[in-house]
Amino acid sequence: MTAPGDPSGNLQPGNRQPDGMQTSKPPIWRDDRFWKIFFQILAIVIVGTVLAIAITNMNRNLAQQGRTFEFGFLTNTSGFNIGEAVVPYSRDDNYLWAFTVGIINSIRMILIAIPLATIFGVVAGIASFSSNWLLQKLSLLYVEVMRNIPILLVLFVWYFVVFFGLSEGANVTQISSWLALSKKGIWIPWPSAAAAGLWTLVLIALAIAAFFLSRYRTKIMAEQGVSGQPQLYGLLGMGTAGLIIFFAGLGWQIPQIEGTNVTGGLKTSLEYSAMLMALAAHTGAFIAEVVRGGIQSVSKGQWEAAQAMGLKDLQVMQMVVLPQSLRVIVPSLNSQYITLNKNSSLALAIGYPEVFSVSQTTLNQTGRSVEILIMLTIVFLILNFGTSFIMNRINDLVQIKER
Repeated sequence: MTAPGDPSGNLQPGNRQPDGMQTSKPPIWRDDRFWKIFFQILAIVIVGTVLAIAITNMNRNLAQQGRTFEFGFLTNTSGFNIGEAVVPYSRDDNYLWAFTVGIINSIRMILIAIPLATIFGVVAGIASFSSNWLLQKLSLLYVEVMRNIPILLVLFVWYFVVFFGLSEGANVTQISSWLALSKKGIWIPWPSAAAAGLWTLVLIALAIAAFFLSRYRTKIMAEQGVSGQPQLYGLLGMGTAGLIIFFAGLGWQIPQIEGTNVTGGLKTSLEYSAMLMALAAHTGAFIAEVVRGGIQSVSKGQWEAAQAMGLKDLQVMQMVVLPQSLRVIVPSLNSQYITLNKNSSLALAIGYPEVFSVSQTTLNQTGRSVEILIMLTIVFLILNFGTSFIMNRINDLVQIKER
């Protein structure tokens, strides 16, 4: 079909199509794609310009002080002690290794504080729905108190009131048959290195097998309407075996007081223990509110339907409510874990040698404030990006997949 005024039948630019549309492109200032690219380039130019100005000013100020921006000082001898280190360290090591020891101390605390805070938060969050009046009010009291006081105050309470209040100077106080305390540290039961290796692997294998068996039991109960009793007996058997191995197979060493010394068990410093408990208790209160909100997001009809099927309250929570609430809980948990990572730097206030404390000592000796602050920024960015990556993967697993 030829266009009007075009005997050859070829469409020329600017001529109308049979449907009335033109082939010419709109002006560039009316093209959305152009403006999207333009503003992205403009943002990059502005950020680059600001960074260039900041770097130029920094180099000028350093030159006025007779210094240059470089990291060569990290190979110099540190000359200071670190009171608590998991890996070998001495004052003859360089600043880079001292910084590494501080990072390890921070990670050591964070890796224990996150699961401990999660346990506190989940227990308190579920307890807020308890029919027991006392349990519900205790949960409410814990959450309201912890959420409305600064974590630094919580840290001082644990350090000066709890641990220093219970210790008796250089003498070792037997808190219970398995816990000893003094101003030198806290001794807790710990598995024997000789016996724990193989049995720990067995416990991990049992936990993995129990996880998959539990998922299979839930699946067949939902799809086939069976009772799941055989699988339940299997889970009970695995749990019993795990408890026996945990208490009898790991060769637990109990702290034994001999005068002013303690033998056996694991020793942790008061600073580490106080910071760990402060992080877990304070963050756990915020996690409790996250868990409570997630549980409340599950409609009341789900509760009633599960109860109508004859499930007990614990089974309703475990098999119906919590799995559905995870898609609401997990994204908010990510924020709480990142906050916990950043709050770990407050250990400087009580002298625990985490990465911020070690960096402060290094800065005082070298005066390399810019370089050290950049290193600290990179460390916390890596910690928080790593936490976010793991939590995002977990979030993908718990989200509802549409078919």
